Amino acid sequence: MLRRNMWAWFNGPGKAFREPLAGSTNYLTAYDKTGNLRRAKGHGRDGPRPVRQEKPMPDEDEVLQQEEEDGIDEAERAERAQVRATERQERAARESATPKERASDLQPYPLNPNFKSQPVLSEELREKVYEQIVLNKMDLQSVSAAWGIDMRRVAAVVRLKTIEKQWEEEGRKLARPYSKAVLEMLPKTPVARKGEKVTPHESINDLPVHPATRQQLFYPASESRAFTREDAAKAFSPTLLPADKRIPHTQLLQLEKWSVEGVPREERINRFVELERGQSAEKAEKERKKAAWEERTQRVVAGRRWDFKFQDVSVESVGRDGRSPKGVGYRYGIPHTDRKSGEVKIPTSIE
Repeated sequence: MLRRNMWAWFNGPGKAFREPLAGSTNYLTAYDKTGNLRRAKGHGRDGPRPVRQEKPMPDEDEVLQQEEEDGIDEAERAERAQVRATERQERAARESATPKERASDLQPYPLNPNFKSQPVLSEELREKVYEQIVLNKMDLQSVSAAWGIDMRRVAAVVRLKTIEKQWEEEGRKLARPYSKAVLEMLPKTPVARKGEKVTPHESINDLPVHPATRQQLFYPASESRAFTREDAAKAFSPTLLPADKRIPHTQLLQLEKWSVEGVPREERINRFVELERGQSAEKAEKERKKAAWEERTQRVVAGRRWDFKFQDVSVESVGRDGRSPKGVGYRYGIPHTDRKSGEVKIPTSIE
């Protein structure tokens, strides 16, 4: 009985998976019990979905006759005919193309509706990111903001693509069929063509939790004053920057402020370019100073497999209470005393 049911499914609804659709994830949840693609026929799990009806194209003979009656010359009529032919081709391509997947179509496991397959970078987009970083010498921050990809993912793409190019030059065999098969089973973030809107791959301005904000804190503030993000940062640590200055892409925040202020688009773009240039120059200067400091304070001993770096330290750098950030081992963590028994956890005075 089970074998008969299995072969009945193979010859019935399972036929859709013998020759999967190109450019589609082809999960089980995207098809109904008869093997028909749900989104192709305008039906979903909750019933039929409204389908947008396009305006029918006019008859070609009637259009030519009307243009002849209007006295349009031969050259212009040929140009208009070419435009109409292009529109017909585009409409035919839209009608024959597979509709874009909905959220309900990205469920690979039918019994687990809470799991949705997340998109990955398409091969074209990875190649584009590699070209902009390596060949065009663009910085990570600009490429991340342009394509909506996290900077850590951009760096990973560049590293992997570099290894791939190196292996191709060495003549190594790459697992292209495996990579192609995996990418066909996953939703992909495409490359935006000229004139198209860029599809963001992920959120790029997520703010990680700073270690200084993990402690319990009671901070008295007057009701008559505005308590801003900068005040909150100073309450946790004198050296902690506010959230507006700690996000990965601070220039996008400034760009949005200019848009709210009503600055024209062309001027916003010019300001944005100047802001990025200034930030890039500032970052390069910090890296130069850091490299000069390491060269001045560290001794490097070359080894057979690794280089060993030595730096002079002082036991007095931990301070009187042993909690100075300049002390050795500070970065490995010092427990907070906010929940220790006997500690006063509420403010005793207002400055």
